Parts: sequence; structure tokens; C-alpha cells
Amino acid sequence: MSSEITNYIGYAASVFIVLSFILKDLTKIRIVNLVGCICFVIYGIFSGMLWPVIIPNAIICFVQIYHLLIAKKK
Repeated sequence: MSSEITNYIGYAASVFIVLSFILKDLTKIRIVNLVGCICFVIYGIFSGMLWPVIIPNAIICFVQIYHLLIAKKK
């Protein structure tokens, strides 16, 4: 993937993460944050396997999915 597209994915990830701090509905926060973290994982992979970016964001993805599934069961 071209470095320009990779950079746009990184910028999109940042926008989603910041947006998640602005929202008030917890479910929306988790979904928007999840999208941002997925973008950061993709960015980390296409930027040359940036493990310090990939690992924490992948973990946060699983945490967000877990909490979304738990909230859905209630």
C-alpha cells in the first residue's frame, strides 16, 4: 500500500480516537473507538509492522468488542 494511503489511515485513526472522547453515549464511544483502533492496527501493519502501535490497539479492540457484546446481552 502506498505511504500516502497509509498516512491517511493513520490520520483517520486519530480522528476516530479523538471523536470517541467527544461522544456521550457509551455504546457509540466504544464503536467509534473500536474503528479508530482498527485503523491504527492497519496503519501499524502497513507502516512496517510497528508493534508498539499494533499491540496496544489490538488489545483495545478486543476489550471494546468484549464490552459491546456484554452490553448487548443485557
